[in-house]
Amino acid sequence: MSFQNPAFTIRRHMVHGHEGEYVKSFDPPTASLATPELLDPTNPVPEQMAAAGYQNAPSTPHTLQRDLMHGATLPTWDNRPGGLKFALFRDQDNPATNNGNYPAATIRVPRGVIFHGAVHGHGPPPHTIHWHGIEPTSINDGVGHCSMEIGHYTYQWQPNNIGTYFYHCHRNTVWHFEFGMYGLLIVEPPDRSARIAANTAAFPQFPGFNSRPLESLDPQAFTVPYDVEAFWALDDRDSTWSDLATDPSIFLGRVRNQPGVNDEFLHGFLHDFNSDYWYVTGVPVVPLSKVKRLGAVGSIPPRVVIPPELNSGVRGTQVSVNAKRNQTILVRVVNAAYDAVNVTFPIDAVIIAFDGHALGVPPFGSYNSAFLLPAGVPLGLTSARRFDALLRSPLPVKTPARVDFFDARGGGYAGGQLRQTALIPFTIT
Repeated sequence: MSFQNPAFTIRRHMVHGHEGEYVKSFDPPTASLATPELLDPTNPVPEQMAAAGYQNAPSTPHTLQRDLMHGATLPTWDNRPGGLKFALFRDQDNPATNNGNYPAATIRVPRGVIFHGAVHGHGPPPHTIHWHGIEPTSINDGVGHCSMEIGHYTYQWQPNNIGTYFYHCHRNTVWHFEFGMYGLLIVEPPDRSARIAANTAAFPQFPGFNSRPLESLDPQAFTVPYDVEAFWALDDRDSTWSDLATDPSIFLGRVRNQPGVNDEFLHGFLHDFNSDYWYVTGVPVVPLSKVKRLGAVGSIPPRVVIPPELNSGVRGTQVSVNAKRNQTILVRVVNAAYDAVNVTFPIDAVIIAFDGHALGVPPFGSYNSAFLLPAGVPLGLTSARRFDALLRSPLPVKTPARVDFFDARGGGYAGGQLRQTALIPFTIT
């Protein structure tokens, strides 16, 4: 209307100079804001890691450090010329992250503490950190339009529910998430014990269920102990996207002479995603035939363990599963892929949580409950979905778990084209 009849011209807010406030995808950023209602942090994990020798003394007490957009080129299993380009997180207090990590180092934080994450933006902006599944104030949520692009900012929030979450950049989200700017975020019991929020009253095969009411202030109320923990971050890459990203600014908006009217966006090819590399928690899925083709079957190596310096000081967390008979195994699964996936376990599993929320735990016990996933029955996940599963076997097991990646455009796991099958070693002796 405004172009046809100047009498009805719509006045538009100038974007230039306000890029860091409420508008996505403009360059450069200018925002380095003070945290509203700043509280003293109480997260003990940085000091605990330093005391154990896993990182330097925290530069700011009780505060986690994260730098955004640290670029890297990583080799592929087939030695693809030029490798694949990644955009990674690093922690200036932790030498093990100097070159960035894929996925990013796992953040583990006790329930109820005041969490501070001091974040610095580097490289081509814009960036935020979104704490996926946590419920902070809007400015601390890290979602575009609700918070700011980062020059420097200290995120603040308090976790209230034990469970499995993740964190990722939420500006230019399609590109930054695909290129590796994410990591697992685990909320632990206040005493940091190896327990997971669950209601296993209907599954007595898992010993140690603490059914005390949450209001009892028992740090282990409504939790179950586990002996073995595994992380499966299921991911894919489209090498064409990587090749087109030699200049990351190709993904940004440009302010033209009529802000809000003729600004230019260069996202045209981002609708066409064709994965051709796959990963399980950063470990490449290598086709068993060593031939890249749709529908190939691949695997990751046995006995892959996450180093404690990349796991908030916790030792022994596995990727490929190796356990003893009658041990309780906790598998935390997140679909970081744009492909849809089916996850199939070789033995019965009990699904105790979805998207960070423990099933059957008060006050939601009247609305949902943990459920049995029989051996060989797939569980489907779309992008960013996650679940926690408990498994336990009195018998030896040598059958791998299976993850099938499907083209989500063709109906996903309900009918899309199978792109890749990943076998994850699953051994119980």
